[in-house]
Amino acid sequence: MPEISKVALFTNEYPPHVYGGAGVHVEYLSRELARLVPVEVRCFGGQDVKERNLRVKGYGAWSEAKLYTDPRFGGALDAFHRSLAMAKDTLDANVVHCHTWYTDMAGFLAKKLWGTPLVLTIHSLEPLRPWKVEQLGNAYHLSSWMEKTGIEDADAVIAVSQEVRNDVLRLFSIAPEKVHVIHNGIDLQQYRRNPAVDALVKRGVDPAKPFVLFVGRITRQKGIIHLVNAIPSIDPSLQVVLCAGAPDTPEIGQEMAERVAEVSAGRAGVIWIQEMLPRDDIIQFYSHAAVFCCPSVYEPFGIINLEAMACETAVVASAIGGIPEVVVPDETGLLVDLNLKEGTFDPIDPPQYSADLAAAINHVALDPVQRTEFGRNGRRRVEDRFSWTAIAQRTLALYQSLMPERSRPPMVASENRSQQLP
Repeated sequence: MPEISKVALFTNEYPPHVYGGAGVHVEYLSRELARLVPVEVRCFGGQDVKERNLRVKGYGAWSEAKLYTDPRFGGALDAFHRSLAMAKDTLDANVVHCHTWYTDMAGFLAKKLWGTPLVLTIHSLEPLRPWKVEQLGNAYHLSSWMEKTGIEDADAVIAVSQEVRNDVLRLFSIAPEKVHVIHNGIDLQQYRRNPAVDALVKRGVDPAKPFVLFVGRITRQKGIIHLVNAIPSIDPSLQVVLCAGAPDTPEIGQEMAERVAEVSAGRAGVIWIQEMLPRDDIIQFYSHAAVFCCPSVYEPFGIINLEAMACETAVVASAIGGIPEVVVPDETGLLVDLNLKEGTFDPIDPPQYSADLAAAINHVALDPVQRTEFGRNGRRRVEDRFSWTAIAQRTLALYQSLMPERSRPPMVASENRSQQLP
């Protein structure tokens, strides 16, 4: 069996341009894989990193993507443009591993051009994010096609949870044996309880008073509006800290601003931090929160819950997607049922969902003994199941399993590849 001599990771997000869980995933996976095998990262941006076992190359934006067209099309068109650039550059890796729809087409094209096995990790799925029409317009159909094309031509697909695997098999034409579950992970040394409070004080949070914390982007997916609507029912002794920025659209940004202003009018202690905080500061917030809340209406995995648990913080989260594979009810936190309208990501009864969130937050945050126990259990669970070292080893083993299929005589491999051309 041929050995893996090099891995190529294709991604939109990579430091310093990380805004979501997929970017965090690639950052840590690339680092851990580079301990085992040479890694080349091709990403969106201007990065240029050369380390002993890690090469990072950024690909710049297409300046004409929004010219003479609907400006909402720009993101998907730019992704297609950068994918072509990533794929055409000489590739000497044994495997290409793509992350998110932004680079799925790059992997698809690289497989055709260089005969390299294609692996995709599914962090989310376009068919399950219909609200993106607000952001992309009809280019949502382009992003969906790019994702579908990559998934159905992949040699292996990694789902970040069992629920995501079920979604992939339901929505796409792919053999079940090609779809594998490998969870997200966490850096156990970096994400741990930090007693410092300077980051909190700097941003107006009283570390002597308990607070509920949200961390995430302002998007329909993250359900932050439902948490904001819960604030009037959250015990007034609790501060509410919203680390939330980067709205998907101006409309949802405006809706967020208006609603926060309304619920803050008669209630002290609502603190909205719109800047992107440094990781060390975020760890301080996780460490001192009485409870971390993840109100997502769609969440394939929810790496933010791992981050909170690693910092020994109790979690209140929606019982949706991959979250129940991370948060154990009555052990590391509480899960809130989210009854969605069929075929949508809108709760059947939004006020009831907000009320249930508030009740769960109050229950945990106002019981110091329970929240401490949940926090300790959460740290233990993360240590036992979600280290990046183990995840990198499992991922490398999956790459290795693809090698025998590619060790055929050159002429046969060439003929097979020609039959796969679109």
